[in-house]
Amino acid sequence: MTPPRGRRPAAKDRAYAHVKERILEGIYPGGELLSEGEVAAGLDMSRTPVREAFLLLEAEGLMRLYPKRGALVVPVSAEEINEVLETRLVIERHCAEQVARRGPEVLGVLIVQLRSLLGDQERHIARGNRIGFVEADRLFHRAIVSADGNSILVRLHDSLRERQRRMGATLVARDPALQRRYLGEHRAIVDALEDGGDAGRLLAEHIDGARRDYAPAGLVPEG
Repeated sequence: MTPPRGRRPAAKDRAYAHVKERILEGIYPGGELLSEGEVAAGLDMSRTPVREAFLLLEAEGLMRLYPKRGALVVPVSAEEINEVLETRLVIERHCAEQVARRGPEVLGVLIVQLRSLLGDQERHIARGNRIGFVEADRLFHRAIVSADGNSILVRLHDSLRERQRRMGATLVARDPALQRRYLGEHRAIVDALEDGGDAGRLLAEHIDGARRDYAPAGLVPEG
């Protein structure tokens, strides 16, 4: 439930948002043991809401609790990276194929939105804005999933992109040459949607290629 306007979020929610954001950004790296007391002191609150936040993050698979010792930030595994990108591939290919069959009202609106996001990506590359490029990339893929109209798939896709943030997505996208390749592949996907091509196949190849980009970064094994 959204708190009434002007009311400060509950302490548990603030602790949850604070710790989760730092896990996703890598400020709390995998393998780090967090103390309830230290987090509580940093947020100027009691340990109880921090403990509740830790329990929520454990349920999401981001932490593992050890009584009287603290909470371990679960390291990212090669298997998790593969599973996240494989699931993204399935969702996004399905949504692209479904949207491609829709009438011009749905497809036309999506194409306008995607071309605007292509422009954003191009500007971020020119300015060397890595963070902006990563966000525009996320919005590009989310727009395709959202256009299908399945709210469950949208929520699942959002959770996958959250996980990908801590898997080095920003590290992989740091290379301008790689950014330009992704932009070219995005353009091909939009062209296929507009011209009746196989956008689903192109999208699947794009995500599978991104998975392979993790290997040189040492995040997944080669092959």
